[in-house]
Amino acid sequence: MKWSEKLIARALVRWVFKGKYLLMVPNCYWNGEEVDVFCITENLRIVDVEVKISRSDFKNDMNKDKWYHSWDWRKDGPYTKENEHKRRVRDWPKNVWKHYYAMPKDIWKPELMALVPPKSGVILLTQKDSGEVSASMIKRAVPNRLAKQIAPEDAIDIARLASLRLWDTYKLLDEYERKDGSR
Repeated sequence: MKWSEKLIARALVRWVFKGKYLLMVPNCYWNGEEVDVFCITENLRIVDVEVKISRSDFKNDMNKDKWYHSWDWRKDGPYTKENEHKRRVRDWPKNVWKHYYAMPKDIWKPELMALVPPKSGVILLTQKDSGEVSASMIKRAVPNRLAKQIAPEDAIDIARLASLRLWDTYKLLDEYERKDGSR
């Protein structure tokens, strides 16, 4: 079976995290950075799940801005191209309570653990013959005790976003069926 980001995200929602989160939104930018699966816990904390479909995709994640603090001249000195490599690394993406990587088990190698940020978790997925997906958490995410809960109004706003996406998807499906001549 060929894994895709959408297939992995759907498996996480249906089989791995089912019943554990209040809301899960794919490809969300609400937190200021792109998140593959943006989860809100029942106590209104953010869980960021990055879906990876290849080793190179996983390795490239460490270069994303979300893993670095903004440049602060008081702490970092004047910004120049020469000292750009001195960026301060974050333990968690901004405002995130827990961070996970999710990927197919067949792309994982034990030596990749050295690239996993110290506070991030790792979930490996395998598809069973029945089509159901099983998951194994080989590293648990460490909670960010400083991550604040989001406001209930923000959770409602994110739920509205998810609802609008559903209706947009229905519209695209209708357009596809009209072109295809189905129904």
